[in-house]
Amino acid sequence: MENNTPDYTYQNVVQLNDADASRKFLANVFLWMFVALGISAFFAFFFASNPALYASIRGTGLGTIVMLAPLAFVLIISFGFNRLSYGVLAILFIAYAVVMGISLSFILLAFTASSVLGVFITSSLLFGVMAIAGYTTHQDLTKFGSIMIMLLFGIIIASLVNFFLHSSGLDMIISYVGVAVFVGLTAYDVQKLKRIGAGIEYGDASANKMALMGGLTLYLDFVNLFLMLLRIFGRRR
Repeated sequence: MENNTPDYTYQNVVQLNDADASRKFLANVFLWMFVALGISAFFAFFFASNPALYASIRGTGLGTIVMLAPLAFVLIISFGFNRLSYGVLAILFIAYAVVMGISLSFILLAFTASSVLGVFITSSLLFGVMAIAGYTTHQDLTKFGSIMIMLLFGIIIASLVNFFLHSSGLDMIISYVGVAVFVGLTAYDVQKLKRIGAGIEYGDASANKMALMGGLTLYLDFVNLFLMLLRIFGRRR
């Protein structure tokens, strides 16, 4: 998601110092993240608590589309960042949050409500602590982030292999490593977004698009952290 920012003619842009720009940019980033999480949570609960709706997608072609659609949305948003307008990206992000929520309803129904709630609270605390750490640390996390990204690719490859092996032991290893990776990526991504925010002029359309992409990044960090913890601590029905 690294992009070369083109030259723009700035009009009616509020010039801010680095600290103010960074805080306002991050506020926009977290706003997008929380909006997306709220939308996903609503649709996950709505479909999980509505047997008729759930039955209409479970085990059907529509259900397969719902499970695969989130990846398609992420690819479209990522590769269309420079070409698509802010409004179109916003609509795609909201649609992505809706589809992700529907797909999460399949997973949430496999676990007890109390364990889902407990894991959600744990995920929120871990995410919050690492987000604060990433924002406040003076240590450059660039190399650390590169290691986390390499481990993430390792998790993806191992998950694909285990799709065919069905090894419970490997699945548990992937889950523990996944928790460590997404905890680390949270701190790295927040620091990176803080630096991005300090280097832009708040109010420009490109800043809004970058805030949306930042929200998507942190949303993915949180959701994946939640899912990894759920695989470890969640109690199945």
